[in-house]
Amino acid sequence: MNLSLRLLASISVAALLASAASAQPRGAGFPAAGPAPLPDLAALKTALALTDMQAAQIGPLLAEIAATQKDSADKLAIFNTLRGTLVENAGASLTDPQKAQLAAVLNPAGTRGGRGGGAPAGPAADQPSPQDNDKSRTAHEQLLVKRTQGKIDVYVEGDSIARRWGTSDAAYAKYLANWKENFFGWNVADFAWGADTLQNILWRLDNGELDGVNPKVIVFLGGTNNVGGAAGSDAKAEDIVRGVKAILGRFQQKAPSATVILTAIFPRNNNAQLYAFIKKINAGIAQLADGKKVRYLDVNDKLADANGNLFPGMMNSDNLHPDLKGYQVWADGLKPILTELLGPPAKEDYAPPPSADPSAAVPAARGGG
Repeated sequence: MNLSLRLLASISVAALLASAASAQPRGAGFPAAGPAPLPDLAALKTALALTDMQAAQIGPLLAEIAATQKDSADKLAIFNTLRGTLVENAGASLTDPQKAQLAAVLNPAGTRGGRGGGAPAGPAADQPSPQDNDKSRTAHEQLLVKRTQGKIDVYVEGDSIARRWGTSDAAYAKYLANWKENFFGWNVADFAWGADTLQNILWRLDNGELDGVNPKVIVFLGGTNNVGGAAGSDAKAEDIVRGVKAILGRFQQKAPSATVILTAIFPRNNNAQLYAFIKKINAGIAQLADGKKVRYLDVNDKLADANGNLFPGMMNSDNLHPDLKGYQVWADGLKPILTELLGPPAKEDYAPPPSADPSAAVPAARGGG
């Protein structure tokens, strides 16, 4: 390839990637940072009006960039897994301040968890890290207050998939109605927050959101923001399982009498390769359950077929967040376990009021819903 065409290819690919990255929404499951997916050669040819000869010359460079990106992502995933292993294995011999210092050395300030298909761009999934925006900070303060209100027998934790079900946001009113229909009388409170990675959930748990609550049951669904929109490496799958394990450890530490209902990560995107990756992660997550204090719940065969194609009406138009049918599938899986653990729902409910979107308090804030 001559120099001028190679330069054209590099500039063109960079421009398309920058455009794709700026167009990505910032909700659950979309990249907040890191490289955007590469366009295929056909899309590049159309966007740049390339001739066949130009496309043939650019094609090998595009393939080279894609291979390098995947190799880098896999190596970063391995690095993050090894880094987490070091912290965990050293933990028994270190004091808490020493462990905090070690984590800070291994996870420099300012790094964030990735949501792409290759590997985490920031700290490993079992390392706490907050969402860095005003809206999330305000939501955290609200949840700290919420934990002191009402009676909480069932504590629901996760990302926006869990949050949209039990919020008072007007946009999700039909989901809240479904929540009340299924859970009224069990004193169920929603502490999930939008766009959270496992790292973000760990940070919220480490900063007081479960302190003093002492629920009888904890329902957890998280990890899709670590999965991202494309299949990843084995190292990335292991990293996500480690993150879930760390969260279960926090539950045991802060609410030792609670039974955890650990929900399998939901299918998304109608993508067979991605579904196979999610199944691999879920197989690892399932091994964390003992059937007693940690109960594993997998309703995915009612949400999608064996190839990961979502059944009609289960998810909304983003193929990620459940619609009413999808939430009802989850509820139908939860209710027999709740009945077994708590008995039938009472005629009165004393759970704290559902959380509202804090945007009114922070008009320009950005964050997941």
